[in-house]
Amino acid sequence: MLMTTEAISIRRAKIGDVPACAAVANWWIDDTDWLPRDYPPETIEGMIREALPNREIWVAGDPVEAYLSYDPEKKRVGALFCRHGGRGVGKALMDRVKEGQDYLWLTTHEPNLRAQKFYTREGFTEVERFIPEPPETVREVKMEWRAND
Repeated sequence: MLMTTEAISIRRAKIGDVPACAAVANWWIDDTDWLPRDYPPETIEGMIREALPNREIWVAGDPVEAYLSYDPEKKRVGALFCRHGGRGVGKALMDRVKEGQDYLWLTTHEPNLRAQKFYTREGFTEVERFIPEPPETVREVKMEWRAND
């Protein structure tokens, strides 16, 4: 069933949401056959916990089924993980972070064609492909979004 963005509950994450956000990210990592696990699950949770005070982390659903992490200083979307695609949850999170912005950028993994299609539909354009710094090993695609493009 396709959810409308009006029906999706979006709110700022609290410290108590960190385990749920980590569970979504870890589920996605384990469910993606081309992505090696570079960090153990508890490290992912720790990374989210450390980022919370310095990022805008938005969660969708109750219980949390998706989250987006945004660094307002760098204008970078650092993470967007959804447990279930195609339901409008990722779009609702992206719409929320775009509010009041004129520019955003992000990276996604080169094999993640579904994400690249989603970001393209959201108005992002590819600007480069590169090999990330270890321990990351999967090539990445940098994409940018500008309001009114």
